Amino acid sequence: MKIAVLNGSPKGEKSVTLQYALFMQKKIPDLELTIHPAAQRIQRLEKDEDAFRRILEDIRSAELVLWAFPLYFLWVPSQFKRFIELIFERGAEDAFRDRYTAVLTTSVHFYDHTAHGYLHALCDDLRMRYLGGYSAGMYDLLRRRERQRFLLFGENLRDAVKRRVPTAPTYPPLAWTPFSYLPSPAQPSVDAGGKRILILTDAKPGDASLAGMVQTLRDQFLQGVEVVNLHDVAIAGGCLGCISCGYDNRCVYFGRDGYRDFYEAKVKTADVIVMAGAMKDRALSSRWKLFFDRSFYNTHQPVLAGKQVGFLISGPLGQNANLRQILTAYTECMEGNLVGFVTDEPGDPAAIDARIHEFAMTAVRLATQSYIHPATFLGIAGAKVLRDEIWGPLRFAFLADHRYFKKHGMYRFPQKNYRVRMRNALMTLLMSVPFTRRSVEKRITDEMVKPLRYVVENR
Repeated sequence: MKIAVLNGSPKGEKSVTLQYALFMQKKIPDLELTIHPAAQRIQRLEKDEDAFRRILEDIRSAELVLWAFPLYFLWVPSQFKRFIELIFERGAEDAFRDRYTAVLTTSVHFYDHTAHGYLHALCDDLRMRYLGGYSAGMYDLLRRRERQRFLLFGENLRDAVKRRVPTAPTYPPLAWTPFSYLPSPAQPSVDAGGKRILILTDAKPGDASLAGMVQTLRDQFLQGVEVVNLHDVAIAGGCLGCISCGYDNRCVYFGRDGYRDFYEAKVKTADVIVMAGAMKDRALSSRWKLFFDRSFYNTHQPVLAGKQVGFLISGPLGQNANLRQILTAYTECMEGNLVGFVTDEPGDPAAIDARIHEFAMTAVRLATQSYIHPATFLGIAGAKVLRDEIWGPLRFAFLADHRYFKKHGMYRFPQKNYRVRMRNALMTLLMSVPFTRRSVEKRITDEMVKPLRYVVENR
């Protein structure tokens, strides 16, 4: 069976994810893999349309297309995102239609589900026959049971293609007629109160609606608001996954471009950060992904802690719950406060004007109050995954994180709570006695609410 592997790692042959694909080829008979380093060679593919066309020809002749990549910032590396954009920009969707497809990722399971959700929806948009995804831990291949499980996945893929199994799309097409929002003249009325407002945008000359929303938001404030277009930031390239930043947060690009200076001077000093982007396929643009990926020189440290973060989105965000979750999770994991989302979906300039005005007022009010919304599962679970990984297998590679987590009390392991451990030991013993257990069961709901009632009545 011929498989076209689209390697989404910027490390090419040194990709961890690629080793899984090679292992599958070695162990499962009749698999013939052609590997395309789409992410590593993205600059060449942008300039050389013949090289891009050769990949399309291989995809047309393949029985299965395997999207293989490591997770970078909750979805694909920026280089791979740019490759995906080229598919649509060059009208190459037909090469993917009706091809069987699957997704293979490696990660520490930090938001692997959003990366898979993105690729699944993308495959449905390309009218491919999606057979499923496999989310491997980085070093699962070292364990016998995990190797066996992975090979079962590969064998099931082979069997499904050979039997020509029927598939059905999960994600309906995006129903969206582009709307060109034109800003109305705005009378500045929002006092920033000394808070620094930063608007980041990736608007290009053709993104009139996005540019209009940015202008309307900027014009709400009595004081000057800084607007930075990401295309004007000198960024030499995407994250290479080299982890050179792990020891002291020093990126290999330092001194070669202006990204770090921009991030330190603009992003880290802002009180309110508004990220404005137009949807490209099922996510934001590769330029936005480049911004997120390159901020990884801060490794896993929550560098937006205490900041207000909001989003202006041009496109059908209401039909894209996965992207909304990615942006919400990003904000929570960075320990910022999500002000909200404003989109041009209403198609009504007056409604958009009103929402942007309220958005501006809310952002300043929350910044003045230093309000941070309690984290949901998205932030809490994400923090625990990173906590365990940095404490354990990734500590030597991310010593900067280890020092930060230790200093800021982020190693909140439950076994360190000795009071709870002593209580659990005592109650476990008592619950083994039938009489005591029946007594506890009768009183447990009253006891659960008792300390909270005390606060309500006495504080």
